[in-house]
Amino acid sequence: MIWKDTLQLVCSQGGPGFSHFAITNLCDAHCSFCNFAVGNLKPQEMRSVSCSEGIETIDILYRNGIRYLIFVGGEPLLHKDLLTFSRHATNLGMTAMVCTNGSRLTPEYIHEMQQAGMASVIISVDAPAAEVHEKNRGLGGVCEKIRIANQALAQARIQSTASVTLSKLMTLEDYDRLPAFLKFLGFTQVTFSYPLETLGSSYLSFSDSNLVHYTAAELSEVLDKVSQLKKHIHVLNNHVAIAEMQKFLRREPQAFGCLGGYRYFYVDWKLDIYRCHYWQEPMCHIREFGPDKLIRDDCQMCMIDCYRDPSVMQHIAVAITDVRKLVGEHKWYKAWRTIFNKKTWLSLKAVMEQLRWIRKM
Repeated sequence: MIWKDTLQLVCSQGGPGFSHFAITNLCDAHCSFCNFAVGNLKPQEMRSVSCSEGIETIDILYRNGIRYLIFVGGEPLLHKDLLTFSRHATNLGMTAMVCTNGSRLTPEYIHEMQQAGMASVIISVDAPAAEVHEKNRGLGGVCEKIRIANQALAQARIQSTASVTLSKLMTLEDYDRLPAFLKFLGFTQVTFSYPLETLGSSYLSFSDSNLVHYTAAELSEVLDKVSQLKKHIHVLNNHVAIAEMQKFLRREPQAFGCLGGYRYFYVDWKLDIYRCHYWQEPMCHIREFGPDKLIRDDCQMCMIDCYRDPSVMQHIAVAITDVRKLVGEHKWYKAWRTIFNKKTWLSLKAVMEQLRWIRKM
């Protein structure tokens, strides 16, 4: 049934959609490069969605073709209804994921996550040394908690991924040491988040800290390092997308536009839905969301990895939807050119690179 649903979405909507859902803006960490950090929000600014709001949002997203839902914050494990949301999304047929700093991941809680259908956990790691990571997070002993959590996650058959923000907490030489440290913690795969100094939306995972301030040349060199790590650990940032982001840094034309607002979305704790974290204005309130609100304009204004990287891979699904429509309109030549071109084959190459990970999802 899942594959039948996916095929139907590929043919009609450009494939299954993906949404971040920030269920709370509360956090228990002190990260230097993030404005969700403890102490940055005034008490009157702190907000979490209610249980009924969360369930309603998940229902609306599902009706609009969203099949991959990642719970974020803040720190989403601070929300008392996270597992209720996961269970509801899973029962609908969605893949539920969560992004966490790992401080609250106990074996007992992981068992509850398994019962609630959580499919994947993404855990932040900032450097290849426990003391550096824990000092930045303000979470003493969290690396040992992560190591124990990864053992429990493996037993529960919940996919675990390290999430590393590119920052100056790491030197170029530190990237060479990173795979061994991640494997020591129990990770077999990693995704890299590109540094963010400003965002227009309500999302606060950015900072003007010098830790995330790079020149274009410096960041391009770091991205070369990320590509080289693929020899030592499974990196979820695909080669094609990394090359696209290096073109972005050089201000050169890129082949792929972002699917934010069309297949990827961000919902915040006020239940406003945005096309992405970068965009200043929300598309609408979640209760107003529908096919008429979708935006497809091949935007290339930012390099946020969780939108730009998957957009490269999903291009082929979008092309299939476009071809189906063009054939229905008897526009045969345009249909042929839509599917048989370099851009589509680059997308297929990116999918094949990440096929092992996609199958687990």
